[in-house]
Amino acid sequence: MSDTLSGNIDEIIVDPKTYGDEHSYHRAFDRLRRDDPVHWTEPKDYRPFWAVTRHADIMAVELNAKNFLNDPRQFLVTRADEDLLLEQTGSHKFAHNLVAMDDPEHRAFRSLTSAWFGAKSIRGLEEEIAALARETVDRMVEMGGSCDFAAEIAAWFPLRTIMIVLGVPREDEPLMLHLSQKLFGSVGGVDGMAGMVDAFNAFNDYFGKVTEDRRRNPRGDVATILATATIDGEPIGEAERNAYYLIVAAAGHDTTSSSISGGLLALIQNPDQMAKLRADPALIGTAVDEFIRWTSPVKHFFRTAVADCEVGGKQIRAGDNLMMCYPSGNRDASVFDDPYAFRVDRPDARKHLSFGYGPHLCLGNALAKLEIRILFTEMLRRIDDFELAGDPAWVEASFVSGLKHLPIRYKVRETGA
Repeated sequence: MSDTLSGNIDEIIVDPKTYGDEHSYHRAFDRLRRDDPVHWTEPKDYRPFWAVTRHADIMAVELNAKNFLNDPRQFLVTRADEDLLLEQTGSHKFAHNLVAMDDPEHRAFRSLTSAWFGAKSIRGLEEEIAALARETVDRMVEMGGSCDFAAEIAAWFPLRTIMIVLGVPREDEPLMLHLSQKLFGSVGGVDGMAGMVDAFNAFNDYFGKVTEDRRRNPRGDVATILATATIDGEPIGEAERNAYYLIVAAAGHDTTSSSISGGLLALIQNPDQMAKLRADPALIGTAVDEFIRWTSPVKHFFRTAVADCEVGGKQIRAGDNLMMCYPSGNRDASVFDDPYAFRVDRPDARKHLSFGYGPHLCLGNALAKLEIRILFTEMLRRIDDFELAGDPAWVEASFVSGLKHLPIRYKVRETGA
């Protein structure tokens, strides 16, 4: 894969294989940040866009929500998939969820669950998440010292947390895992839009039944909030409700899973940082931010300019699309000291852009960080001598991606203390 800006750089930016090879990704985007940080991109099978690769420019666009809208383009799909989406749904938008909304609609819908996902409310879940973490590490103990950590551990722990949040039964976990992986693996991946639409329709069927149940039997979960939600005294629409379920169930699971598996891989590959974290467990909060910076599970979102403007010295026209390249921003040396060094005590780790920025900051960011902190605290307390037992493998998808396989060996502490 070329790491120059000539010839095929535009194809590198959109190629799903780029996102399954972190070294190729960073070689290409390092050059973009240095030589053409706001790069006009014209790949052959996609509508053109600006690739925004520097931390400061990404922040500037995301903070200016009045001039840079989420609607109508949210993520990278081919022209053919856009046509398929229009044919199957009547819109170029995949789902009318928080990601696709702009103010004042975005503010109104976000407010429905913002208190529930706030740091104070999330602390009320600590005991249940801690119990899940103990159960998860118990499973690692039972597996006898080896597992595929990405597929067998990291994929399930955040999923079970989201099931608690939504109040849906554990026996439905395999279905939720299958659908969320199919959903995000299809965006910018091998299955394309057809696989994504199939997964979304299955989500809609499932949560339609959940909505009916919560209206008859309300509980203290997010599903009840959404099933009974009103804005300005009117019930929210079925399409918006289903899209909201989707963003909570799928986005809240897959991104956290990627941070967990990628964080453990980084610790294994940097044994001095593993030792530092074990020696000072109080570093776990900073380490979690470094896991998230390092892995950057959400690779991009798009914005569309409302009016002519300038970004990073380039003239942007009204109607132009801009791709916010988060892993690139998270390796920007103007923000992060020695950005390719993994450091559990990194003082600038919290400046990462993995949760987005501004009004569209990830709604579930406090929950995600709590989950990761609790799991690693339990795991490092009870498990020693992590090492690779094979080659890691990454999902090849340009929107949300991370490790799909992480074979490891480990030893259980005899005392459990």
